[in-house]
Amino acid sequence: MFNIFGKRPPAETAPRIHLETQPDVIYAIGDIHGCLDKLKALEAFIAEDAASIDGEKLIITLGDYIDRGPASAQTLNHLIRRAPEGFKRICLQGNHEVMFQKAVEQPKSMGDWLEWGGRETLTSYGIDGDAFRSMSVRTRGQVMQSFIPEDHLDFLKSRPIMVTAGAFTFVHAGIRPKVSLEQQRDEDLIWIREPFLSQPHGLPTTVVHGHTPMDAPSVAEGRIGIDTGAYAGGPLTAVKILKSGAVSFMSTSAPKPAA
Repeated sequence: MFNIFGKRPPAETAPRIHLETQPDVIYAIGDIHGCLDKLKALEAFIAEDAASIDGEKLIITLGDYIDRGPASAQTLNHLIRRAPEGFKRICLQGNHEVMFQKAVEQPKSMGDWLEWGGRETLTSYGIDGDAFRSMSVRTRGQVMQSFIPEDHLDFLKSRPIMVTAGAFTFVHAGIRPKVSLEQQRDEDLIWIREPFLSQPHGLPTTVVHGHTPMDAPSVAEGRIGIDTGAYAGGPLTAVKILKSGAVSFMSTSAPKPAA
C-alpha cells in the first residue's frame, strides 16, 4: 500500500499530499462539472483498461465536480462513495468547489457563483433557480442549508489541493512559474491560467491540470492539460500515467488509450 501524508506551507489551509511511492498506474480525470454520465462511462473505460495491470491503482480527480452541468449533487454523491473496485481515489479541490462553499457560508457573496454555473447546481439539489434569486439573502442561506447535505459540505471542506507522485504534480489549475511547490499559494493552484499556460514553470516536475478547457488534451513543456469541456459537449478526459513515466490518454469519446 502506498503511504499518503499531508503537508502544507505556512499560512495555507488546504492539505497537500505527497505519495512516498508512485502507484503502478495513475488515472487523472479532468473537470467533471456535473456530467455524471460521462464520469461513469470514463470510470468503466478505466476499469477495463486497468484490468491487466497488477499493483497499486489510483484515480485522481482534478476538481470542479459541480456547476454548469446537469448533475452536480449526484456527482458529489458518487465521489463520496467508494472508488471503483481495485482502486484508491483522491479528489482534489477546484475553484468551483471553493465558490460553492463560500456561497453556502456567506450567502451575500454568491452572485459570482450563480453566474458561473451555480444555478445548475441549485437545480440538481431540487432548488428552483428563479425563485431562489427572488429570496432575501437570509432566506437563500436557510434554503441552501436545508437542501445541501452536510456530508457534501464535509467532503468539499476536506479536499486536498495538490498531489505529488514521482515526477508528476496534480493540481486543478496550475502553478506559479519559478515558485517552489512548497511555496505555491492555494489561490494560484485553483485559479491560475497565465503565466502558467504560456511560460515554462522551471520546476523538475510535470504538472497535470484541468481548469482551462481545450478541444483535446494539451501537452507542453512541464505540463499536461486535460479539461476538454465535458459540460459544454466535449468529452471527459483522463490521462494514464504508468510508474515508468509513460503517458497516454482516454476519453468518453475515445475509450482506447492513445499515446
